[in-house]
Amino acid sequence: MKQLHSGILLLSDPFLKDPNFQRSVIFICEHNESGSFGLVLNKKIPHTLGDLVDKAVGIKFPMYEGGPVQPNAVHFLHTRADIISDAISVNEGIYWGGQFEEAVEAIRIGKLKAQEIRFFVGYSGWGENQLQEEYDEKSWILADGSTDIVFEQNTDSIWKKTMHTLGGEYALMVNYPTDPQLN
Repeated sequence: MKQLHSGILLLSDPFLKDPNFQRSVIFICEHNESGSFGLVLNKKIPHTLGDLVDKAVGIKFPMYEGGPVQPNAVHFLHTRADIISDAISVNEGIYWGGQFEEAVEAIRIGKLKAQEIRFFVGYSGWGENQLQEEYDEKSWILADGSTDIVFEQNTDSIWKKTMHTLGGEYALMVNYPTDPQLN
């Protein structure tokens, strides 16, 4: 049985009603006794990094809604700790944050590609034991985090693709309607 930890993916249960997390895949960047911090991978918003951040004007990299907490804050995940200092290693090959100015400069000079970094506004957060309680209530399904999923460019398919990789009953869940009363 999988355990909650940094670097794991949370997949919302097919029937989860919370509109913030319906059919969401969340990458957990930090999980400890104080709480949990994660970023929703599959909620693209209609803005680019350059639209929202003055220091990044002209950069057309997509933005994602990381969650409902602090919607004015920008966070990022990337694969390039070799060119972005102060990054926190979360999983093999996946880093959280670091020097934002270095990331922007690396993008501008072509050293950092869109498939190597993902930007988010806001984040998903849980207080002490809150995420464990939600998991125990079966609101979340756990899967291993990987660069293939975290940096998947077709964000519309992330939830289904990840559920399929779990196999068994989870592979069948991808066809469940979001509202079982419609069935």
